[in-house]
Amino acid sequence: MKIAFVGKGGSGKTTLASLFTAYLAGGGKPVLAIDADINQHLAVALGASEEEAIAWPTLGDNMGLIKEYLRGDNPRIADAAAMIKTTPPGRGSRLVRPFEDNPIFGACFREFGGVRLGVTGQFDEDDLGVACYHSKVGAAELLLNHMVDDAGEYVVMDMTAGADAFASGLFTRFDVTFLVCEPTVRSVGVYRQYADYARDFGVRLVVVGNKVTEDEDIDFLRDEVGDALLGWMENSRHVRAAERGRARPIGELEAHNLETLGSMLATVDAEQRDWARYQRQGVEFHLRNARAWGSGRAGEDLTAQVDPEFVLGPALAGQDA
Repeated sequence: MKIAFVGKGGSGKTTLASLFTAYLAGGGKPVLAIDADINQHLAVALGASEEEAIAWPTLGDNMGLIKEYLRGDNPRIADAAAMIKTTPPGRGSRLVRPFEDNPIFGACFREFGGVRLGVTGQFDEDDLGVACYHSKVGAAELLLNHMVDDAGEYVVMDMTAGADAFASGLFTRFDVTFLVCEPTVRSVGVYRQYADYARDFGVRLVVVGNKVTEDEDIDFLRDEVGDALLGWMENSRHVRAAERGRARPIGELEAHNLETLGSMLATVDAEQRDWARYQRQGVEFHLRNARAWGSGRAGEDLTAQVDPEFVLGPALAGQDA
């Protein structure tokens, strides 16, 4: 299952993503996590030191490798340089499993605390005025487009805050999207914006309240988001300790907060992916991007990269498409 965490900046999105990732790993479940937030704090939230986080290899710096490997011998893609973030797999493409060994995972991911973790890369001074952060996140999107995950495998992504999560087709790559919502008018406003975007694409959007301190906070969230509210996280000494660099085992999280994580996992496990729709949506956003900017930049018609007879799915796992 692929799971995304989104929300207003400062809502605790990365904290929830790290807690859920640690909860999966603590339960012995295989989990691959990707930090696609512009601020890149997931590694530290999982317990890595600042020095370890800074030294982490990035997907953004390995875009050439990612493209070349995923291209395989797909006859519709003569040159890996012509691939863009939305390029869908077709016959001849290389597909990846989240826990296999391959050159991409070898170069871009590291094991930490029972988690296979990758980061897209920070938006730094060299990018100012000349690059868009989506060029870094695009490496993760391309990887997810070619990833075949199966039952009992979990892929968690910490997305960038705000409406930027909808700046490409990446938001359709997930089985469940958890929106972290504080009990405030501004945070609820972000939920409504996300809900409007997600509705037309069948995105499973679930709200998890955060920074709840009293019953009035819960009543507010229930009134504002209704049945979309799955549960909430109460103020946590466990989280505050982690923020001071004193990470504790996930089992020491407060009982109510552990119950909320359990409800989130049950929600994820209850979902079933429609692979045909998953492929169709990937193709739709590729065609949009190709026509809007991709073909002009590449100097060729990138809509021709679409293989109309190809459908991604678990039957193709472990082999070239």
